[in-house]
Amino acid sequence: MEAIEDSTKGVPRLGLRHVQAVLLFIGLCANTILQLNVGVAVVAMTNTTTSVDGEGDIPKYNWSEVEKSYILSSFYWGSALAQFPAGYLCKRFGSKAVLFWGTLGSSLLSALTPHGVYAAGWQAFCAIRLLQGVCQVTWPCIHQHLANWCPEAERTRLGAFAYTGFDCGNVLAMYAAGMIASSSLGWPGISYSAAALGLVWCVLWLLLGASKVTEARFITEAEKCYILGDLQRLERKESRSKKLRIPWKGIFTSAPVYALLCARCADTWGLSTMQQELPAYLSGVLRLDMKSNALFSSLPFLLMWGMCYVYLVIADVLLQKKWLGLTALRKTYTTIALWAPASIMLALGFVGEGHQNVVLLLITLSVGVSSAATIGTELNTMDLSPNYAGILAGIITSFTNVVALLTPLVVGVLVTDAGERGQWQVVFCLVAGVLFAGNVIFMVWGTAVTQPWNEAPELQGELEPEEKPFQLLAQEAADNGVDLRINCKNP
Repeated sequence: MEAIEDSTKGVPRLGLRHVQAVLLFIGLCANTILQLNVGVAVVAMTNTTTSVDGEGDIPKYNWSEVEKSYILSSFYWGSALAQFPAGYLCKRFGSKAVLFWGTLGSSLLSALTPHGVYAAGWQAFCAIRLLQGVCQVTWPCIHQHLANWCPEAERTRLGAFAYTGFDCGNVLAMYAAGMIASSSLGWPGISYSAAALGLVWCVLWLLLGASKVTEARFITEAEKCYILGDLQRLERKESRSKKLRIPWKGIFTSAPVYALLCARCADTWGLSTMQQELPAYLSGVLRLDMKSNALFSSLPFLLMWGMCYVYLVIADVLLQKKWLGLTALRKTYTTIALWAPASIMLALGFVGEGHQNVVLLLITLSVGVSSAATIGTELNTMDLSPNYAGILAGIITSFTNVVALLTPLVVGVLVTDAGERGQWQVVFCLVAGVLFAGNVIFMVWGTAVTQPWNEAPELQGELEPEEKPFQLLAQEAADNGVDLRINCKNP
């Protein structure tokens, strides 16, 4: 206890580590809008039944359901290719540079979208979205940035807060995009506003962001010590880091990694279906106009955003009171995030056509409760391997992007008529099955214990216990949790 108390002496309650979390929140929000506003944009671009004063010169298009599915999935063609290299680039050049150039590129492409569509139609839209996907390096960078900045005692709190930028971005991608599309700006305004937000964030990130604590200009010595430990341990760590090699064999033979991969893919299948197809479902089956569509498309993600903070407070209490270990906490939250939406999706198939309010309520709940995945699985890469969190996140995100690529294509095959309710029921039942299977696998093989391959074998003997930033004290067999101590000396 004495080591922990010494390490927190003089540390500001709100420091540069919190600034980094806020920047990640805004950056993730901006990148999510750049990624997901296409669902509303496609509906607005193909909705020829309504018009708004002042947008008479803005063209509308008669694209087929298959062509729409290509547009919705094309972003993930590029993103799936980018995630693994992004993890390596973050490790090589730092999260600040990689995240900056990725967001800048995606923002500029967003500003070019209307002109590309005017010139070459849906094919140009697909090409631009593919290039935006290549620029989407958010997840590996955020994982690596949090691993570099978050002390173990604050990892869940700061990490979960940063990830709620995703939920905020979901809300804005649906609601704000719908409001812009129904205004005189029309659907081109969706692309221009998203580009402007991304560019503003790039400026803030250049001024205040830092890949590592040692590169930060405005950090206090006390906070630096709290995060990294004393200068002697830092120097030894830097000299050892040059010897570290990526443990490919350990990663690809690790059961907890595959369990996490299955859970993340399942969650992505469910969430991606709702993110990309919900506006089409509300427009086709429930016959909502653009403004109502924007409101009811955003409500599930507004609830999801709010529930993130509820889950965070509960998780903080559970960990502080030691009512649950970290592994038990991860599995409990993952079960909520996957099985609760699965049950609601099944119930959705039995609701009659005349119960519009019940349908909207169930859809809102199914997405809202799934935000437990932020604490359940999204932070698990840092548990398994703090040293290679970015690499691990890049691998997993590559697969989840393939899943996100497939979901609109599958829906495009299953739903040939967006107004046919029975076809959407098949989609919802498929989502429920995937969510159920993903959680079963994570419950059996998932864990929050740091894996042996996190440290290179030749270096494990070099570390004295007092030199390790996170020292394993005990493992609770009852709940498979771990207790970690932060070792840090005041300079």
